[in-house]
Amino acid sequence: MRNELRPLLVMTLVLTVIPGLVYPFAVIIVAQLVFPTQANGSLIERNGQIIGSALMGQAFTGEKYFHPRPSAAGGGYDALASGGSNLGPTSAELMERVRTKAKQLHAQNLRAALVPVDLFTASASGLNPHVSPQDAAFQSLRVARVRDLSESQVREFARIASEGRTFGTFGEPKINVLKLNLALDNVSPQ
Repeated sequence: MRNELRPLLVMTLVLTVIPGLVYPFAVIIVAQLVFPTQANGSLIERNGQIIGSALMGQAFTGEKYFHPRPSAAGGGYDALASGGSNLGPTSAELMERVRTKAKQLHAQNLRAALVPVDLFTASASGLNPHVSPQDAAFQSLRVARVRDLSESQVREFARIASEGRTFGTFGEPKINVLKLNLALDNVSPQ
């Protein structure tokens, strides 16, 4: 019996230590050496205070700020309740939500143009930190007016903050809302 138990205990110990301890610590060490900013959450600091992460959306509601996509995560941008609304294209509730949000966006942004779709639809996670360049262009007049800047100045900030496709191929161009709002605050704090 002892001869049968010994290999079982050794294998249990080996398979607990290697995938349970060695591998996770190796991943942590490599991540800290190769990608330290990302491994620590891509945190953004201002005046020594952590104010957010470049990887997670935040709610901005003030008129002087670019607004992110709506969030379906909990009460809004709740990382503990990440997820979409799961409402489908035939959902009456979704259609009413879209109509209401589109009217609100038209009124806030003083635009007769069509509202870009991702300004009134939540992302799958509900925590997307980016908007499309079209979203930024749609909101630029409101932000410029409140900050007492020209719309072309605000659009230039958005152009500078624009990130291309991942690896030049994947996804669409995007703008990190937190970084754009911080850049505008540095020029026009109002």
